[in-house]
Amino acid sequence: MSTSKVVEAPKSAEPSILEEKKESGTLKTPLPTPTSTSSVPEKPALTASQQTKYEWLLKQIQGWTEVPSKEKPGPLTDSEKMWLTRECLLRYLRATKWHEKEAEKRLQETLAWRREYGVEELSADQIGPENETGKQILLGYDKHCRPCHYLSPGRQNTDVSPRQVQHLVFMLERVIELMPAQQETLSLLINFKSGKNRTNTAPGIGQGREVLHILQTHYPERLGRAMIINVPWVVWGFFKLITPFIDPLTREKLKFNEDMTQFVPKEQLWSEFPGGELQFEYNHEVYWPALQKLCAEKRAEKVRRWEAGGKQIGEKEDYLKGHDAQGVSPPPGYSSEANN
Repeated sequence: MSTSKVVEAPKSAEPSILEEKKESGTLKTPLPTPTSTSSVPEKPALTASQQTKYEWLLKQIQGWTEVPSKEKPGPLTDSEKMWLTRECLLRYLRATKWHEKEAEKRLQETLAWRREYGVEELSADQIGPENETGKQILLGYDKHCRPCHYLSPGRQNTDVSPRQVQHLVFMLERVIELMPAQQETLSLLINFKSGKNRTNTAPGIGQGREVLHILQTHYPERLGRAMIINVPWVVWGFFKLITPFIDPLTREKLKFNEDMTQFVPKEQLWSEFPGGELQFEYNHEVYWPALQKLCAEKRAEKVRRWEAGGKQIGEKEDYLKGHDAQGVSPPPGYSSEANN
């Protein structure tokens, strides 16, 4: 195996009001950047065949006029065009093993699903009650600069409902916004430790299958690694039941009861995980608005750069995240002032 170059973590931004709200040395807000020693492995360049397939797919999508939704048909919106980045197209090509027509079909299906599910309409106020106990938090980054998404089923505070799944989708959208330039995957850390009011921490098989379908169908190539600890026998049974529905490549990314400091710097690993030194306490009134503010700032900057670059389908994510100074070339005659 050849060694690949690595890309250094982004330099820490100027001190943010989000970053250091601490009491007695305990963090209560998200961390905005990875450690200085973390790095993103460089991706291999596309082969000539892969580049040809990408160019074909891009041309097809640039010709789309409407989203093929039965419930909410209509022309592509600006936010949908911005979602169709170069890397998004490549994720679907990789997920379909470079079958470009299948990738096009799946992209159309995901756009229709995002409209019908109301992904962009999910709000912090609507979802907030689900997270009052901190059963999902976005905190820190692993050694490859992947944002860490923690799930704590023992902190479950609501009964089974569609909003529980909407909660996961909402948090996935936020963790994607926190991904630094050149990184497009996340680290999932699940602690099945029982809570005060929750001893059975295994989700129902129906809900588990629904979540798996959403993740594998509409968020392909987003999981970098899943680290799972304190797995009780009932959860092992759950994993055995859903294993047939998990993509083989996804199964390879699951790590059970391993030393998490192999993958996450101990200073950014929550102390609830063995070896973690990050003292964090969930306070909903502090953490929830801080997370929304951090994500809103990143989202606004992304929109600003997308508009300045010519509102292109197939725009580079590294440009949208501020890593690259130049995006793909704007179309002939495009004026950013005329389109503001």
